[in-house]
Amino acid sequence: MAEDEGDGVSRRGALECMLWAGTGMLWTVTGGVPSSTLLGISEANAAATGFTFLQISDSHIGFNKPANTNPLGTLDEAIGKIVALPKKPSFMIHTGDITHLSKPNEFDDADQVIGKTKLDTFYVPGEHDIVDEQQGKAYLDRYGKRTKAMGTGWYSFDHNGVHFVGLVNVADLKGGGMGSLGAEQLKWLEADLKAKTASTPIVVFAHIPLWTVSAEWGWGTDDSAQALGLLKRFGSVTVLNGHIHQVMQKVEGSVTFHTARSTAFPQPAPGTAPSPGPMKVPDDKLRSVLGTASVTVKAGTQPLAIVDKALSEA
Repeated sequence: MAEDEGDGVSRRGALECMLWAGTGMLWTVTGGVPSSTLLGISEANAAATGFTFLQISDSHIGFNKPANTNPLGTLDEAIGKIVALPKKPSFMIHTGDITHLSKPNEFDDADQVIGKTKLDTFYVPGEHDIVDEQQGKAYLDRYGKRTKAMGTGWYSFDHNGVHFVGLVNVADLKGGGMGSLGAEQLKWLEADLKAKTASTPIVVFAHIPLWTVSAEWGWGTDDSAQALGLLKRFGSVTVLNGHIHQVMQKVEGSVTFHTARSTAFPQPAPGTAPSPGPMKVPDDKLRSVLGTASVTVKAGTQPLAIVDKALSEA
């Protein structure tokens, strides 16, 4: 199944904000303004205070086309690098498409590999995780314990003064593949945020981007403006997504948007191919376009430093 998104940014703008090289970048966001350095120069300083969590995305276990005939193997490589980190992260977030076809054995294989981290892992579904005959029951049976039987799997939690919100925007995909949150989830989000002060750092994570990367390809969420309106009063908001299998970033006021690489296969940049979908690259280049992200939250000022690291990096 191809993943679709659209054209809220120009081709040139999309390419300018992508990080296609295998070089990892450290992004520190203070007051909504990002600055970057090469991975390794400031990473230790960023982790000196606060806590770090990891993001992985789009594992697509069960996929077996030429773009990557062994996505379980590349997921295992990514998990191996996480296990080898000198400082254990606080937890991990998976931003969807754990599996390719929502099959029990695909979920089993993913769980076995991800479990090697021994980290508490927070999930949101991708559209590939809810294509079973019961429209997501298999996903919710495994990962829905935190949802308290609410809707299609949305939930929130707090960690060290930061409020995390997991949203579901794949349960009712619109024409062209655009994601949708829906009135019920938006009502819940409003109630969830109500008790939080404006100084509370907020991290939102969902599968499809909450900004329109490419309307033509369906890479966006049609009612995201309503959710972002509820987040506008907060001084520090970070939105983490997957789905597009590449790193793209955008800052709007106090909101920083960041999409992650896949651990399975890349997709083309908007405007560089006729359509989205798995992209074959030379075998020796594959690991340079797959990877993970780590996010460091510093105490006090709440800047979030986002480090994208390719599988090809040591």
